Amino acid sequence: MAKIKTLTFLFILFTIFSISTLTTTATKNHGFARAISPAKLGIKAEKLSHLHFYFHDIISGKNVTAVRVAEAPGTKTSPTRFGAVNVIDDPLTIKPELSSERVGSAQGILAAASQSEFAFATTFNFVFTSGQFNGSSLSVLGRNSVFSNIRELPIVGGTGVFRFARGYALAHTYSRENNGNAVVEYNVYVFHY
Repeated sequence: MAKIKTLTFLFILFTIFSISTLTTTATKNHGFARAISPAKLGIKAEKLSHLHFYFHDIISGKNVTAVRVAEAPGTKTSPTRFGAVNVIDDPLTIKPELSSERVGSAQGILAAASQSEFAFATTFNFVFTSGQFNGSSLSVLGRNSVFSNIRELPIVGGTGVFRFARGYALAHTYSRENNGNAVVEYNVYVFHY
């Protein structure tokens, strides 16, 4: 009986010690992370912005802006080009004409990721080089089913004016030439500070 009381007492003591140690460890600042006030980063009221521009994907001709950098052994025989990886630096303009005012570039990677339809796994940045968003960028990460009328791609972050950004981009193919060159209209809705 005394042995059971001693074991029970030790168990209770061990439990109290463990809980107090965990509580102390959880509340102690170890220098890795800490809570800060948004005001310290200059964060003010959140805004919702709508951006509208055209993306020029030029895969053939004189000034190519999208190039294939890798492919799988079966890419050339795949009806969806499955396994192809392309790098882009596509101009962004105010109007559908390439000669219209340039506002930036779309820079990143498109990988043909579907065996059943023409769809890309996309990771790229809209890099703005003029206007009120000059020097800022938006990061896009998502699936682009190219032959769908409207494609929705998530905005997962940004830089400059778009720090802490989140939102979505709606892509619509404005025109496509026989040589594969395309103009894509983008409507981007983004929350930012």
